[in-house]
Parts: sequence; structure tokens; C-alpha cells
Amino acid sequence: MNSVGATYTGEGRCVFTVWAPEKESMTLHLVHPTDRRIPMPRVDREYFRVELTDIQPGVQYFFRPNDEADYPDPASHCQPEGVHGPSEVVDQAGFTWTDQSWRGLPFRDLILYELHVGTFTPEGTFEAIIPRLDALAETGINALELLPICQFPGSRNWGYDGVFPYAVQNSYGGPEGLKKLVDACHARGMAVFLDVVYNHVGPEGNYFGHFGPYFTERYCTPWGEALNFDGDYADGVRDYFANNPVHWFEHYHIDGLRFDAIHEVFDRSAISIWELIHHNVRQLEQRLGRSLHLVAESDLNNPRVVKRPDGGGYGFSAQWLDDFHHALYTMVDKAGRERYADFGRMEQLAKAYTDGFVMSGEYAPFRKRKFGASSAGISGEHFVAFNLNHDQVGNRVGGERLCQLIDFEQLKVSAAALLLAPYVPMLFMGEEYADRTPFFYFVDHSEEALIRAVKEGRKAEFAAFGGEQEPLDPFDPETFINSRPQWEKRTTGQHRIILDWHRTLIGMRRTEPVLQNFAKTDIRATVLGQAGLVLDRQTPDGQEHLLCLLNFSDGAVSYTLPTWLDSYQKLLDSKESQWLETAESKGEPLPDQPVPGQTVTLSPSSATVYKARTHGL
Repeated sequence: MNSVGATYTGEGRCVFTVWAPEKESMTLHLVHPTDRRIPMPRVDREYFRVELTDIQPGVQYFFRPNDEADYPDPASHCQPEGVHGPSEVVDQAGFTWTDQSWRGLPFRDLILYELHVGTFTPEGTFEAIIPRLDALAETGINALELLPICQFPGSRNWGYDGVFPYAVQNSYGGPEGLKKLVDACHARGMAVFLDVVYNHVGPEGNYFGHFGPYFTERYCTPWGEALNFDGDYADGVRDYFANNPVHWFEHYHIDGLRFDAIHEVFDRSAISIWELIHHNVRQLEQRLGRSLHLVAESDLNNPRVVKRPDGGGYGFSAQWLDDFHHALYTMVDKAGRERYADFGRMEQLAKAYTDGFVMSGEYAPFRKRKFGASSAGISGEHFVAFNLNHDQVGNRVGGERLCQLIDFEQLKVSAAALLLAPYVPMLFMGEEYADRTPFFYFVDHSEEALIRAVKEGRKAEFAAFGGEQEPLDPFDPETFINSRPQWEKRTTGQHRIILDWHRTLIGMRRTEPVLQNFAKTDIRATVLGQAGLVLDRQTPDGQEHLLCLLNFSDGAVSYTLPTWLDSYQKLLDSKESQWLETAESKGEPLPDQPVPGQTVTLSPSSATVYKARTHGL
């Protein structure tokens, strides 16, 4: 594979490479600190390359295809003046790392924490996150998942409008800032994941088409033409994106990548782009000697996503489990059944625990077709589950978080339902203390026609849900500012209780062997009508069990404890006094040490966990 962009090799040497298969000529235009134009010879049929020996980090440059105009490097590592300005040479070896002993974390042990760099702190930078890492680690969070940080237009964006997949957003702190954050995380035993976008490139600052056929009209995505992974000249596009994960893992010591909407990537090649990425990353993993994780967002409900390529799969370590979110959310917020029309029955939540995909070949009314395949035999460590993420919050017209949609007692139940599940959990920034700040959609484009198109598109999107409320102006800086979590409230009142609740549940995942068993064959879910559910998880030898009693209803529910289990000991009860917002909170705690066969009454909106052993052992 060809390495594109500006590769600084030290002592003034820098190799500039650009893919432009249909161009007759290419010129490297150095614009700072001196102005020089240097012809680039064609190499390897489709590439132009030149090596210079008098270049220092910080030199800024453009490429000129056919000497027509200046354009930034499509593989730029840094855009100090934004998406329309010159690219900058970066010495990727110049940073002094202190994480030489870091070997990564097993994916199954992660507690992921999705955050948006621009809003997580008032400063909106990588370095501003560092002072909060100790508090996150103390809560039990051991992996940050950053929303896309590749260069996008302006300074306010979710990141999915990025146009330089190799560059780090300048307003966040650029390459140096990201490396400081990663190094600080590793020093605290925390991994770092990046959200990357390989299904489209944003509209503003998108100069790819001036270099080569990066896009194809053969397929269409929600964002326009698809990237060209299988058409004429596709090799250069495939190399560009297949090298990108290596760039983040090698230069920035990133631990994992989350790939946005892989179902909008179209590739009919004999070896798909995902197989190519899997191969590159596994080779790098062996060379680096540390764990590297690949996580997919997929709307396919296809178990192939997490199967190895040698078994006909795509090779991802794990994928987001949207069905779990939908099934659980419609239990804690009945209004959610209007949003997720295919969900709303307790049997579906039970299936989400025992199988994974709820839609596994059944007819889905929302899709008007049969949808999905079974994931029942796939270990739970191959799925990421969540109650909240940037989409579920930001794509509501009011940007409401879950804690604004359900009451305090239900919030504890939903947190328990997630963290006791046989999946790798992910929290959205502020969720661990029930932050009530909305998270809105915001952008910072400079092109008037694009601004109008985005506003009209957002209005049409929300109108389709039947709501009369208009979304906030995504271009107003206040929309961005009002999306900042209120970190200072995390240790006060209700927020402190929820924070301690999350800390306790995460601690149980660390200390209870049952919760470290992700095998689906060791999970049972008993439905209590449409009111509640009992999740039974056990150790591989079947001797030790945890019974998770969840009542999602506003009424009491009876349950008779199994007689084939013994030595019941209560580990957690949301109705104990330390977990109550007020002394008048509805419901009573369950007994500490009930006997086998005893009928207990689950209080409304409650979560209780018992530890037990197989009878007679």
C-alpha cells in the first residue's frame, strides 16, 4: 500500500505523496515559511511523489493538480487554518510518550464513555479533558470514546462532517493535544477510542474530487454519492481508507476505532474494505504487542459483522447493539413506542439479553419487511450496549437525555438493566450522574447555501416524526454552548446518588465472576408479564448465580425465588435508603437473605440483585 500525505522522516527529510490517477501533472506548493513550487514526478502509475531534504515540521503546503489551483492535501495530518487553508507537515515521531508499558485492555473489560470534545468542557479541547480523567476512572470508566475528531468546518460540529480523515481538529488542540490526552489516559489505565467515518465525506472543504475518483454514482447514501471502494481506480481509495486505522493506532496510540454506519459503505470486491482493514490492523497488533479493537455501527442485524474474515465475516471486534437500546427504552418510557414502533414488549427485552438481535428474521412493520438474522450463539463481549448515545439524544428536537424523559426511580432501573447485561456497556457523557443538559445538533459552516440546506433538512426530519416544535438553530453558537454538561453538579443531590449507583454497578462487574461470563448459554431471562423481568446469569460451571430482578412498571410485582438455588444474599436494592431521592419514595426493599421458594414483592420501578448458589453446593 502507498502511504499518502506528508511523511516527515526526520533531519529535514519529508516525502510528499498524493493519489491522482487521472491527472497529468502535480505540483507541491510550499506557502510557509517560504513560497516555492516543486514539480512532483509520477510514480506507481497513479501516484505523484517527491522527497525534500530541507523541510521542517510546521511547513505549510498545498497541492496543485494539473497546476489549476491550490488545494489542501487530502491526507493532511493538520489543518491549522481550517478546511480551506494550507496543510501542515507534522513530525509524528516528535512527541515524547510515557506509555511504553501500556498493552491495552481486553474489550470485554471495558466501560466505554462516549464524549464530544467540543462540549465536554468549557474550553472544548483535548487537554481540558485531562483534569476530569481521575474522576471518571474513580467511577469505573476505563475507556473514552471520542466523537469524530477529524478536521471539520469551523469549530462547532458533531464531527460527522469531517473532510480530512487523517487530520486532528485544530480547534480541539490538533495532533499534540490528542497525543497528550491519550498519554494521560494510558497513565491512568484508560483506553481511548475514536469514532471514524468511512461512509461519506462532509460537504464543505471536500476537495477529494479535485484529485481523483474517490466517489461513485453507482451507489447512493443519505449524504450523496458513495465512496468508490469497488469501481474504476478503487485501489487508491481502498488504500487511503485501509491505511487510516493504522495511522491512528501507530501515531496516536489509539486503542480502538468505532466505524460509523458501515451499512452505508458499499463494496462488492472479492476482498471487502473491512477485510482489508482487519488484515492491516491484525498485522499491526502483532507488531505493536498491544490490543487494537474495531467496533462497528451497523443497521444490518447481521452476525457476519463480528465474525472473522476466514469464517466469512467482516472482522470487527464488536458492534453496537441498537436492539438492546430500543427494547429497554420502550420499557422505561412508554412514549418510546411511538419512536420505535417495532418494540414495546417485555419478551423482546428478554430476547435482547439472551440472543442479542431482537429482529432476527421476523417481519418488522417499521421496515415493512423481514429483517435481521440470529445472533444467539455469539458471545456478549462482541456487542456494545447503551441507554444513551449522541444520536439518541441529539436527534430529538429538544435534545432530551433519558433522565429528562423518565423519573428518578426508573433511571436507576435502566442503569441496572444496562450494567448487569452480558454486553460491553457504554455511557454518554454526563449519564453517570444524570446530567440534565440537552445535547443539540450544531454546525459551523461558512457557505450560505449549505447553511440553508442543513436548516431545511433538520426541519423536515423532525416534521416526519409528527412534532410541531422546531429545532434550535444549529448555527447559533448558543445551541453549542447550551449542550455543555454541568460537570460541577455531579456530586450534589440526585446527581450524587446516580453517580454512586453507577459506581456500585460498575464495581460489581469487576468483582462478581458471574458478570464476567458473556456466554449466551449461561443466561436466562424470565418475563414477569409486561411489568418486569428476572435476569439469571451464572458462572461457566453453573454453581454461582446472580438474579437481577427488574420491575419497570408503576405497580408491585410478585416473584417466587427458584427452589433449585440456595444461600440467597442481596447485593443491591434500589429501594434501600441510600439510593432514595426522598424518604417518601415509593416502595420497600426486598429481604436481605430470603429462602428458596419464597415469594417476594418487587416494588414499583425497582432493581434488586441477589447472589445465590446451586442448591446443595
